[in-house]
Amino acid sequence: MDLDALVRRAIVLADRARAGGDHPFGALLADADGGVVLEAGNTVVTTRDVTGHAETNLVSAATRRFSRQELSSSTLVTSCEPCAMCSGAIYWSGIGAVVYGLSERGLLALTGDDPENPTLDLPCRTVLGAGQRPIAVTGPILESEAAASHTGFWSR
Repeated sequence: MDLDALVRRAIVLADRARAGGDHPFGALLADADGGVVLEAGNTVVTTRDVTGHAETNLVSAATRRFSRQELSSSTLVTSCEPCAMCSGAIYWSGIGAVVYGLSERGLLALTGDDPENPTLDLPCRTVLGAGQRPIAVTGPILESEAAASHTGFWSR
């Protein structure tokens, strides 16, 4: 599985969300062979739904489309480390692995105290590690590339 290529695709999805008026976050689901089977972007602004994070949008669509067995062999790839809410959704979905670009702490350094993103300092490894089933977590990778989607966004 080419993790760099998958993270770069998630970054493209983040840029697309930003261009559409939403926060710059994107996520995708890769099957066991590394093929992209589903994509999602952030929709918090356009839907006026605070739960419209890219990962929760992806998890919601994925659980309706794929079996638990298919999800367990899938990898959720996201432009930024999943927050606590998204990590919980990933856990409950049965998805087997997570790969992310920009870390939550890296994001906090970019957003500061912007009220549109009151970042939690709670790594996804902590949330996912508290569960009863293992979920492989890889990241941060390509952090500077993932951070570029946020340049100038949070200081509007």
